Amino acid sequence: MKPLIMPTAEPFFFKGDDLGFLLIHGFTGTPKEMRLLGDHLAAQGHTVLGIRLAGHATQIEDMKRTRWQDWLASVEDGINMLRTCCSQVVPIGLSMGGALSMLAAATYSLDAAVAISAPYLLDDWRVPFLRPLSVIMPYASKGQSDMKDKRNDAQHANYTAYPTRAIVELDSLLKETRTHVPEISIPVLLIHSKADQGVPFENLEKYYTNIPSKQKTKMVLEKSGHVVTEDIERETAFKAIDDFIKKTLK
Repeated sequence: MKPLIMPTAEPFFFKGDDLGFLLIHGFTGTPKEMRLLGDHLAAQGHTVLGIRLAGHATQIEDMKRTRWQDWLASVEDGINMLRTCCSQVVPIGLSMGGALSMLAAATYSLDAAVAISAPYLLDDWRVPFLRPLSVIMPYASKGQSDMKDKRNDAQHANYTAYPTRAIVELDSLLKETRTHVPEISIPVLLIHSKADQGVPFENLEKYYTNIPSKQKTKMVLEKSGHVVTEDIERETAFKAIDDFIKKTLK
């Protein structure tokens, strides 16, 4: 039988110490885009779980059937799994995964949270029309990749189009996240690149302004594209995460 999950896009787990990191990939992405960060954290002896969000990393038709609650349930599964072996759990999400990380920070018992390239809202006049439009236009094309690391760009594992119906779910997820962001009280790190062509840089400030936590930090990158975890400034981002964790989790 042919494997259901795309090659190289499998979820991953590294058992380490009592500090567990939940790595959450982005919209139409796969666990692979979090793997380099996972390797980095595991090399320091931490426990790492890179989850696969529902409907992702299989075939694009699967994503058309998923709803935002399914993606949040995938995150909740990961939190519960890490809680079986770790006393501290920190979600780190990329893009939509970053929004899920922020929603989790407001919803579940966690110790800190990180959002990378996270969208705060979809600022597009077409969004209200996507639900009926999805019947006749089930997929929307993606623009050209903005990743500067060409080697990782060539090996990037993801769906090559956006399921139109799933964009509606992404919009609903972001509305839910915006509702709960004012409830975040744990330490938060926000990372975003000014060169991000997928999610505009101003989304970082919208999160930062609306998160009331007394321990919130911004990390601004200059050159990376949207998928920071695989791009040319990834080591800078990884170090920012290391410093944030050392400072906030004693």
